[in-house]
Order: sequence, then structure tokens, then C-alpha cells
Amino acid sequence: MPDSAFAPPAVADPSAPTLAARLALRERPLGAPLLRQQWSDLLFMHWPVPAALLQPLLPPRLRVDTYDGMAWLAVVPFKMSKVSTRLTPPVPGTDEFLELNVRTYVHLDGVPGVWFFSLDATSPLAVWVARTFFHLPYLRATMRLDSPSAQLRQFTARRAQGRMPAASFRATWKIGTPLPPAEPGSLAFFLTERYCLYASNKAQTRLYRGRVAHQPWPLSAAQVLHYESSLVESHGLPTPAGAPLVHAGGPVSVELWPMQRV
Repeated sequence: MPDSAFAPPAVADPSAPTLAARLALRERPLGAPLLRQQWSDLLFMHWPVPAALLQPLLPPRLRVDTYDGMAWLAVVPFKMSKVSTRLTPPVPGTDEFLELNVRTYVHLDGVPGVWFFSLDATSPLAVWVARTFFHLPYLRATMRLDSPSAQLRQFTARRAQGRMPAASFRATWKIGTPLPPAEPGSLAFFLTERYCLYASNKAQTRLYRGRVAHQPWPLSAAQVLHYESSLVESHGLPTPAGAPLVHAGGPVSVELWPMQRV
């Protein structure tokens, strides 16, 4: 589906990050990363939504990041592997798991990033580490990823932790032809080229920002053959309207730095 399919009239946000600021974040941060991992078998599913729908759910200092006046809500399933810290190599049995997140895009002081409403994962250790050291709303879940062929992926998930309302997810998608690198300023670039994570404490009185480094996403066309989910609704949000804009992504090697209070 072309980017131009979602091109409502522009509404300027004077505090929005500049394109130069977005491109600058591609530069790898100084110092040693805290974590290294690989992301693969990823599906970006994005829906345009009014910014006013999401802004009340964010900490007061964060602003919804918009493209041509619209916010974007995403559901993203993927496989994480080769997980290691700067002090330890990958540990068999803990270095690979499945993850599924609900996210939108935000900015603070001209720095764009990702805000996660939830991140479900199959690894109890990953959930504990992410909640403890990254302040991210991780939840335990049971998940399964199947690859019936080189082009087909089937992903199922069911939340298994009571901090949030019950939720489930099921999707089948077909991976299409590789796409050229996302052009800076394009919608695909806006949605996928994100190199900061934002998080907060439960009361949303403290904000944290973490840096992420990786090569620009290797994207492919994708077609969702089946989709059913209650993830978005578990956050009190309405069911997204219409078909999502989809991209398949990965694999990509990722480095993550410690969260810093901002």
C-alpha cells in the first residue's frame, strides 16, 4: 500500500523534530551498549489515528509525533535472538524469545522516539530485566511463530500476566519483494527509522530516554492474510479502522544503551 494512501491535510507541529534531527540519531552513540540482540521475522502494522486520541495517554512532557498531521498506532510482532549483555555472551535458553508490542511515536525537546503502550514477551527473564532496568511495560505472554514457507509467517500470542487486561493476537502474513531503503522524509522512514525509546515510572512523573543503534531497516513488502487481536483494545483504545499499512522487516543487529532520565 503506497504511503500516499494515508495523506491527510498537513497540520504543522512547531515543536516537531526536524528531518536533520531525525537523521542525526542514526549516528551510533558513544560508549559501550548495555545489550546486543538481533530482531527478525518482524511485521510492522500501522494505522493512522488522530493525535488527540493518544496524547492523553502519554506523560505530560511527551508530544505525539505526527506525519502530515496524523499520529500512528502500531502492532509489531517479531523474534528476538542473540541476546547478550556487554559483560556476558549469549546464554542458551535465554538468548532467544518472541515479542509483540503496541506502540506510537513521540518526541521530547526535538528528539523523536518510540513510546510503548505494552510489550508482551515469552521470556520471564527479559520481562524482569526490561521492567527493572529500562522502565518498559513488559508483560509475560505465551507466543508461537511458525514459518510454513520461506514467505509465510504465522504468529499467535496470549497475554499471561495480570498487570493488564487479557489480550490475544493472531496473524498470518506473506513476505513480498525487498523494498529500497526508506527515503528520508517519507512515511516509511518516519515509521521505521526510530533510534530512541521513551519510558516513564508508573505515575508518569519521571521520564527516561534510551538510545538504540542499528543499520536502516531492511524492509520488504508484506500482505496480511489473517489478523485478529485485542491488544489495542486492552489499552482502552478503539479498534483501528481500516486495513493497516504493513512492512516486513529484518533481520537487523541492534545495540541498546542504558536509559537516562530526561
